[in-house]
Amino acid sequence: MIQRYLAAGLARRQVHYGWAVVFATFLVMLVAAAAMGAPGVLIQPLQAEFGWSTSQISVALAVRLVLFGLLGPFAAALINHFGLRPVVVSAMALIALGFLGSLGMTEAWQLLLLWGVVVGIGTGMVAMVLGATVATRWFVHRRGVVLGLLSASSATGQLLFLPLMAELTSRYGWRSATLFVCALLLVAALVALLLLRDRPVDLGLPLYGETTVAAPVPPQSFKAHLLSPLRALRTASGTLTFWVLAGTFFVCGLSTNGLVQTHFVSLCGDYGLAAVGAASLLAVMGLFDFVGTLGSGWLSDRYDNRWLLCWYYGLRGLSLMFLPFTGFNPYGLSVFAVFYGLDWIATVPPTVKLVADRFGREQAGLVFGWVFAAHQLGAATAAYGAGWSRTELHSYLPAFFVAGAMCLVAAASVVVMLDRRRSAQASFA
Repeated sequence: MIQRYLAAGLARRQVHYGWAVVFATFLVMLVAAAAMGAPGVLIQPLQAEFGWSTSQISVALAVRLVLFGLLGPFAAALINHFGLRPVVVSAMALIALGFLGSLGMTEAWQLLLLWGVVVGIGTGMVAMVLGATVATRWFVHRRGVVLGLLSASSATGQLLFLPLMAELTSRYGWRSATLFVCALLLVAALVALLLLRDRPVDLGLPLYGETTVAAPVPPQSFKAHLLSPLRALRTASGTLTFWVLAGTFFVCGLSTNGLVQTHFVSLCGDYGLAAVGAASLLAVMGLFDFVGTLGSGWLSDRYDNRWLLCWYYGLRGLSLMFLPFTGFNPYGLSVFAVFYGLDWIATVPPTVKLVADRFGREQAGLVFGWVFAAHQLGAATAAYGAGWSRTELHSYLPAFFVAGAMCLVAAASVVVMLDRRRSAQASFA
């Protein structure tokens, strides 16, 4: 097997094979996130070709975000039963099927089925839960850095490819951008097929940061794996920690990919900024997000993660409230892109670390899956709500003010965890 040869070669250079798994996972999450972000630059072309309203398109995007989140806990169960490679490759194929099918769509219900249901299920299988699973299975030391890296890949993928997609759309039509996404999915699937392994023990390796090889995980039936997310939810939902993390992550989705990723290009179009220029600003956010989330991972290994979340949500709320006052000129939007980008998804490493600390390594993927489901419910709320605001109120700005205010509420509510740590742990135990 290529993984064993590569693991042996890396070991001679004193490099743990876990970093190869991280590379493959990074690429998969990057490309899946690019597929998630693609519709953000395609709203206006779809309106021009089919005459669909913003709210009609937003329904499909909201369904996609809901499924993207709700599949998280069950994706963790599928990974536990079938393994990383089969789930990842199947997810890449499903996303590609949704995009290829959309090339011939003519009705809004087809958009809902293909981009809402099919792409939503496919991307949900390789969402943040995949990164959390890899980090907790392969790493003890540097886990926060790995979480930061993989979290950054998700947000960066949503934003980094958007300028190219916008350029392809403006030159050759939205279908060319769709085919570009399918090509990326093929490359990611091949890399995953070659490099991914489930656990270090499969290659006779200890976790990164440990010296002894862990015992193999006892096999369970498919029914047991399928029911495990529901059992994890039942147990975790009895703790205050779970509800605070789920509630604040709802706000995280409300204020990031559901709002900015989905509607920022259209918002800028309302103020005369071309799609390519707006998508370039999103790419800037993605680049600064990469720095910010890596830094967040480093900080999460060293400082109190609850206070980190408090700062992150508070600063994000202020940046969203600042956006309407930029005048939508290049200077103001650039300041927003840098400041907001640094905080785009910096909340993920501290949230995953808190989940792992409170609920244990083996349950971390399942519990975080439900926390991430709350994130995507928030994203779906913003995706539809902002579209509704644009259609009914003729402006996106109310949605941005509401999201900013909710971030400040989240920052305050995280502080509740500071005095409840022991009681939450005792309740779970």
